[in-house]
Amino acid sequence: MPVPSTAGVDERLLGQVSEVVEEAGAVLLGRRTAYARGAGLDELVAEVEANDRAVLDVMKAPLLELRPEARWAEDELAGGALPDGEWWVADPAEGNINHVHGMPEWAVTATLVHDNVPVLTATHLPLTGELYTALAGGGAHLDGEPLRVSAKTDLGAAITGTAQARPGESETALRTIGDSVTAMMRAGLLVRVSVPATLHLLNVAAGRMDAFFQFSDVRADKVAGALLVAEAGGTVTDLRGRPWTAASPDFLAAAPGIHEQARRVLAPLA
Repeated sequence: MPVPSTAGVDERLLGQVSEVVEEAGAVLLGRRTAYARGAGLDELVAEVEANDRAVLDVMKAPLLELRPEARWAEDELAGGALPDGEWWVADPAEGNINHVHGMPEWAVTATLVHDNVPVLTATHLPLTGELYTALAGGGAHLDGEPLRVSAKTDLGAAITGTAQARPGESETALRTIGDSVTAMMRAGLLVRVSVPATLHLLNVAAGRMDAFFQFSDVRADKVAGALLVAEAGGTVTDLRGRPWTAASPDFLAAAPGIHEQARRVLAPLA
C-alpha cells in the first residue's frame, strides 16, 4: 500500500486510540450473553444496532477529539472511495452478528485513513484482551510484540480465507464468492470461510494464516487488517496487483511468498 505522510500520526496518538478501543471493548464485553440472539431477523437487527449504539457512545467522541480535522465514516457497510482528507473508519462491533449469537469471533476496531490509505489502527479483542496495533512505517504489533507474516512460498501449503462482506449481496456476487472458494481449495491447502474479515487479517498479520481475499469494496472490515498485514511484511493489493486503497474494488492480503500465486488463481474471477 502507498504510505502517505501525515503530521501527528505517531506512537502517542496510537496509544491514545488504543485506550479508546479498549474502553469500547469493555462495553461490548459487558453486553455479551450466552443467549442474546433473537428468534427472527428483526430481533437480530435490533440487537446488532443496540451493540453499535452502546459502543459508539464511548468511542466516537473521543476519537474525533483526538483528531479534530478528521471526519467520521458513518456507514460501516459502505464501500468505495472516501473524499480526500482524514477519516475515522471504525467498527464498534466487528463481527457483531457473532457477538449476538454467543460466538467468540468479534472485535472493536478504529482506523485513521488518509486519502483512502490507512495510516494508524488499533484492534481490540475483548474476550482475550489482545490488542493489535499498526502505524504506517512503524510496524505491526500484538500487545507490543512485533508481528510477521508467514514465510510460505508454496500456495499448495497455504491456509487462506475469505468472508461475505455484507448481507444481501447479489446472486452474481455470491456465485463469485463460491467460485473463488472452489478455485482456492483446488490450489491451496485449506480455505476458511467465515466472518468477520478483520479476524482473518489478524491471523495473516501474525503468520497463522497465509492469505485473505474478498470480492468487495466494503471499507470498514479491511482497513485495519490491511495496515496490520502490510506493516507485518505482507503484500496488500487488489486482484489486478495494484496497491490496495479504500477505493479498490476487491482485495488480497498475503504473505509475499504466495501472493502472486494466489492472485493468479483469483484474478480470472474479478
